[in-house]
Amino acid sequence: MINFKITKKSKKSNARIGVLSTPHGSIETPSYVNVATQAVVKTFTSEDIKDSGGQILIANTYHLHIRPGEDAIKKHGGIHQFMNWNGPIMTDSGGFQVFSLGFGKDYGTGKILKQKSSEKIVSGSQPKAVKITEQGVEFRSYIDGKKLFLGPAESIKIQEKIGADIIFAFDECTSPLADHEYNARALERTQRWLQTCIKVKKSDQALYGIVQGGKFKDLRIASARYTTAQAVDGFGIGGEFGDSTTTMKSMLHTVLKELPEQKPRHLLGIGHVKDVETVIKEGVDTFDCITPTHYARHGYAFVIYKSKWTKLNLNNKKYLLSKEPIDKNCDCFTCKNYTRGYIHHLLRAYEITPLRLLSIHNVYAFNKYVENLRGAIKKGAL
Repeated sequence: MINFKITKKSKKSNARIGVLSTPHGSIETPSYVNVATQAVVKTFTSEDIKDSGGQILIANTYHLHIRPGEDAIKKHGGIHQFMNWNGPIMTDSGGFQVFSLGFGKDYGTGKILKQKSSEKIVSGSQPKAVKITEQGVEFRSYIDGKKLFLGPAESIKIQEKIGADIIFAFDECTSPLADHEYNARALERTQRWLQTCIKVKKSDQALYGIVQGGKFKDLRIASARYTTAQAVDGFGIGGEFGDSTTTMKSMLHTVLKELPEQKPRHLLGIGHVKDVETVIKEGVDTFDCITPTHYARHGYAFVIYKSKWTKLNLNNKKYLLSKEPIDKNCDCFTCKNYTRGYIHHLLRAYEITPLRLLSIHNVYAFNKYVENLRGAIKKGAL
């Protein structure tokens, strides 16, 4: 199980400092949760995560179910021993893949639309590659095409075998193109599935219920109130947030007002550097996002100073003769040992090493940024 204690509340915003204690150690919140989809932060060893300031990881139930399988992980002694990480771990439920492999793939959209669209997903619609039923979701394995079914009971049983400290209830993450009626029906399913998750769970792992409802205020409030009334240890905030970060901020404010302050709140899959301060000021305790490693694998580095940030494209030939580190104010392994020019050369030579060097820097920069924001809360400046 877990224990959560709030140690300081901001007087300037809804931000708060807390300590989240788990069977594998405690973390100080707010905290960026490093994404270890397949039991690894891409290009990292578990030792690298610690060196980069990582406190906690989140792995992916759907992907680990497909490969190597939860039974294999259990035979290794659980995910902590399997990946040699003795800190806290979360596993998501697989609910995001209902969206990403479904309507997200069909329409080429993420959880926040890049631009407004007139397209609508209405009640009764089905994505092409997955089938959503009242009992769960039918997928096909991306490895061998084999059919697989994931519902609330299946998700919990898989997560119990994986053995993370914190697990999430199975839900349907909806598309930003889904209309009110579609979201309402999906929310009803998510609420029924939560009841099943609570009923079938046998382990002492902490269970987070997930608040859904999309960009619709009435559904978000209803979901928050329903989830609050259930026997859960914390809350995930999932789903889509319309076509702007302004909508996201408004929905977060609406949801967090409804949640009890004594339990931790996790924002699922949102955490671009431009959003970090916003979500923390609204009262989010933990959040996960692939941004640091995703951009690194495309040759981008983040330079973050206070609330200002710059994204450097080190593929650009202007960096070839640069003898500077990525960030002269950064203490990460990459910045202490390598230049922009060398990393540019490796990228242009299609080597693997620069992806690791950039990932180390970006993850360190994200963790350090959140650490600095915690410091600002403590000082009464945020």
